[in-house]
Amino acid sequence: MNDRHTAAEHSVITTYRKPIWRNFIKAVKNYQLISPNDKIAVCISGGKDSLLLAVCLRQLQRHSEMPFELIYLSMDPGYEEENRRKIEENARKLEIDLEMFDSPIFEAVESAPASPCHVCAAMRRGYLYKEAKKRGCNKIALGHHYDDVVQTVLLSMFYEGQYKTMMPKVRSDNWDGMELIRPLYMVREEHIIEWQNAMGLDCLRCACRVTRSEDGGKRKYIKDLIEKLSEENPKLKNNIFASLTSVDLDTVLGYKPVGEKRIVPFTEEYGKKKDLTE
Repeated sequence: MNDRHTAAEHSVITTYRKPIWRNFIKAVKNYQLISPNDKIAVCISGGKDSLLLAVCLRQLQRHSEMPFELIYLSMDPGYEEENRRKIEENARKLEIDLEMFDSPIFEAVESAPASPCHVCAAMRRGYLYKEAKKRGCNKIALGHHYDDVVQTVLLSMFYEGQYKTMMPKVRSDNWDGMELIRPLYMVREEHIIEWQNAMGLDCLRCACRVTRSEDGGKRKYIKDLIEKLSEENPKLKNNIFASLTSVDLDTVLGYKPVGEKRIVPFTEEYGKKKDLTE
């Protein structure tokens, strides 16, 4: 184990114990993300988030009384050679035993008529499930964090007309027995950036040629909007996140029950309530 590897893991339980490690553990416990004898494919995109995720999960595996396995999986969707080298170099620095595979995603996304980011995410997930299942895994772990959760709320409202976000864990509809988990769900991006800089990691950002040409896409717009509004209201992100756990169905015009496709309008429930004026 080299010094950098030691520093990366040591840092999350010392220097970044409160902002990173405690919130990582809190998410794992609160949302019951890991079970005994899980085999988890940690999906390494090359960005700061997935690298931190790998370090945190490896640290947990070493010290947890609950047995579970980890493999480190990375997909090349059509990166330029320089970007692929950057992923491999960071993996070497952190002594991550990376398994890489190729896919044609970037080529497919460039010909997508609309919503390239949505198409890319869906295709990435499908390939990751497939490769993870081939290796005997029952879960894939992604590096989405607290800020991603908050941004997704506004993305859904602004562009889809729905109130929803990415969940801490999701069962796959297409891959039997597979589940997606997000252990960094409660970790703030600002602290991930601090950790990345402290470790001296030159991490990959979104390398898609489509989003580069669109100046970052819709998520970048929402991210910038939230940061601007947070200057006036520092509690903005906390409030959006908190709203996900305190939805009052008596004050919404309609909702979708679990496992159903239909929307229940408020008038349907309203008619069942006792008139309090009687």
